[in-house]
Amino acid sequence: MSGGSTTIEGITADYVIVGSGSAGAALAHRLSEDGENHVIVIEYGGSDIGPFIQMPAALSFPMNMSLYDWGYRTEPEPHLGNRQLATPRGKVVGGSSSINGMVYVRGHALDFDTWAQMGATGWSYADVLPYFQRMEHVHSDTADEARGFDGPLHVNKGKQANPLFRAFVEAGRQAGFEVTPDYNGLKQEGFAAFEHTIHNGRRWSTANAYLKPALKRPNLQLLRGFARKVVIEGRRATGVEIARGDQVEVIQARKEVILAASSINSPKLLMLSGIGPAAHLKSHGIDVIADRPGVGANLQDHLELYVQQECTQPITLYSKLNLFSKARIGAQWLFFKNGEGATNHFESCAFVRSQAGVKYPDIQFHFLPVAIRYDGKAAAKSHGFQAHVGPMRSKSRGRVELTSADPFAKPSILFNYMSHEEDWADFRHCIRLTREIFGQQAFDSYRGREIQPGSQVQSDAELDAFIRDHVESAYHPCGTARMGRAGDRHAVVDAECRVIGVDGLRLADSSIFPQITNGNLNAPSIMVGEKAADHILGKTPLPRSNLEPWINPHWAVSDRSIPA
Repeated sequence: MSGGSTTIEGITADYVIVGSGSAGAALAHRLSEDGENHVIVIEYGGSDIGPFIQMPAALSFPMNMSLYDWGYRTEPEPHLGNRQLATPRGKVVGGSSSINGMVYVRGHALDFDTWAQMGATGWSYADVLPYFQRMEHVHSDTADEARGFDGPLHVNKGKQANPLFRAFVEAGRQAGFEVTPDYNGLKQEGFAAFEHTIHNGRRWSTANAYLKPALKRPNLQLLRGFARKVVIEGRRATGVEIARGDQVEVIQARKEVILAASSINSPKLLMLSGIGPAAHLKSHGIDVIADRPGVGANLQDHLELYVQQECTQPITLYSKLNLFSKARIGAQWLFFKNGEGATNHFESCAFVRSQAGVKYPDIQFHFLPVAIRYDGKAAAKSHGFQAHVGPMRSKSRGRVELTSADPFAKPSILFNYMSHEEDWADFRHCIRLTREIFGQQAFDSYRGREIQPGSQVQSDAELDAFIRDHVESAYHPCGTARMGRAGDRHAVVDAECRVIGVDGLRLADSSIFPQITNGNLNAPSIMVGEKAADHILGKTPLPRSNLEPWINPHWAVSDRSIPA
């Protein structure tokens, strides 16, 4: 679009939300709930209708389709042999909740206590737990008192029909680790059955849970358009400039503009609007409205490796990868919403501590009864199983920057993965620990040769080479506009999600995380939308919880349980 396009005055609402994803859909639902406010949600992506998104087992498709994904890639990562890694973000109604793996993990209680210690006052576990409870509708007979049972977000467990799922949990127990009935409850630590956002056999995205029911209200409107920048008059946000076809419109906000466009697009929009590191903005000819050096900084993610093992019994999903089986699975799902198409196939997991002295889990496992890449490529030519494993709290930090003042130009993304020496030691430990778990008696009747890394890869140097070549993003970017105290130069929003230095502008998505949480990010991102809505409406926050999380009594002396 040319810079000389005519800008016209568009419609006006009380609240204008940019992004219909995990946080944005929750915000739209809550801000329009009482019928008093007119709310507009701006979304560039199109419809989420169709089997590629709604069928859980098809999860590898939407994040590899330009129709649904922004198509971002990192800059060459200097510590990974200059590899460029995919950074998918949802470009569709429901945002990344419509293209993710549907894994449901709140994070550990101490993650949120850490947020509060880092300056996010009012975001400790006691503060955020009531919002997790408000959003959840958990279907589990092992859920504890920390869970929610009548919220809009349906959370289920897989059926664990494949014996390998139970073998993984039993192997963890045999290795001396905890087993937990509810890792999203008070006891995260241990091996467990995975929970997922799948309901009645289909993806239960925030579009399905929050946005579509709310769109039946006359005071909520979904508007298709490309957000170019926030319009700021003086030091107050008054609207959002969007492109629709060949036209540029300003959607005006009587009360507030809220960015919920992802940890990549939200900082990009802030910078295009004149909010960010002054020198960087000036280098692109953008007038500086608020010099906030934290915009685009503090970028964090989880990395993971696939440790793959051959399976000696023909019970894995390998037999379902042929075209005939895929057609049968697809037809069964299409007509009955059940069968192999109605699960994400991540049905066992673990959260463990890497060593004595680590107070709460810092390693996560996803177990899968097939040896295959997350994107569905490079399947092993045999029956197999694998664990996705990686450390949860890397000290490596990256950044998001503009490449141009053109709103349509893709941003520059550099995670600076594996830039701390501790990262390498942590990953070597993850591989060796996975081998120990796969070596337990529970896997004796299933375990064949190690496919990846391969039994010949043993020394630190050999493992490091494998890590450098094979580590992948778990697609959990966050932290690029972190929450903190107003006096903190590197904080971008305060504890009520208000952008520091500009009135009438808030940010509510995974950008505001001070530190990455322990696990997948969809659940805490939705929680941010839920809690931010109360701040925006001026409501008294939900009463703090007095429930206490379980902490392993042996954490100071062991990485696992100590038998009596």
